[in-house]
Amino acid sequence: MHRSLLPIAAAALFVTVFLLFSAAYTVSETEQVIITQFGKPVGEPISQAGLHFKLPFVQDVNRIEKRILEWDGRPNQMPTKDKTYIDVDTFGRWRIADAKQYFLRLRDERSAQSRLDDILGSETRNAIAKHELIEVIRTTKDREPARDSVLADAPGSIGVLYPITMGRARIEEEIFEKAASKLQDFGIELLDIRFKRINYNESVRRRIYDRMISERQQIAERFRSEGAGEAAKIIGRKERDLLKVESEAYKKVQEIRGQADARATEIYAQAYNQSPESIEFYEFIKTMETYQEMLGQDSTMILTTGSDLFKFLKKIDQPQSP
Repeated sequence: MHRSLLPIAAAALFVTVFLLFSAAYTVSETEQVIITQFGKPVGEPISQAGLHFKLPFVQDVNRIEKRILEWDGRPNQMPTKDKTYIDVDTFGRWRIADAKQYFLRLRDERSAQSRLDDILGSETRNAIAKHELIEVIRTTKDREPARDSVLADAPGSIGVLYPITMGRARIEEEIFEKAASKLQDFGIELLDIRFKRINYNESVRRRIYDRMISERQQIAERFRSEGAGEAAKIIGRKERDLLKVESEAYKKVQEIRGQADARATEIYAQAYNQSPESIEFYEFIKTMETYQEMLGQDSTMILTTGSDLFKFLKKIDQPQSP
């Protein structure tokens, strides 16, 4: 009799163990659970770790991540307010704050990532389109930009950055505030969003490089102009000093030559003024030297017979007295 009940007891024990295992489930510290019955959530989300039970066969366990999750946006090309195209790469962190709402609206993490792509990408594009490029590039509006010392007194806007009103950090906050309110409807809490990388578009990069080259050429031209001005000043001072030296030297030469001529005349006067004959001889010698300088093969002179210069020519054919 007892032996006939043994299979029944074993079957009952097997069914009991099977039902127990079907009804029991565990929740870890890193997850929360939504119990669904015929696809619809039943009760509140279970976030306390440990052993829990459900109705076997009719209820299912849906595990939802409780840890902080990452979102890595795809790099996208976006125009700024000044129509400059840049490649923006963003990333963010989020977590599931309302598991039931999250399950009803999205069901799984794949759908959540897709919705994050739509909302965060859209808000990033809107924020970039509303601000100038300098606003997106510079971190804060209070940061003092470094400026090359050689450009301190440069004319125009060379090396001068345009003033900003917000800065990149404030734009990130703006994206966060607008996206977080929209994600709350899906049970998602947005924790942070940041720009990972901002690159110029290839065509814009070429334009930026051309502008940098142009500014450096203006600086070089400014230095060349200043150098040319200094060179002109130096050459002017050199020519002025040279003319001064030459003038003083010429003056000194003329003084020395005048003194020498005076001394020579004095010596000649002393030598030829000793007797009437010497005076006449000196007059004759000087007149002959004058003839030599004045008369040549092709020279023609018209003199009056009473000219002192002609008196020796009149005596050429006259007989000389002994």
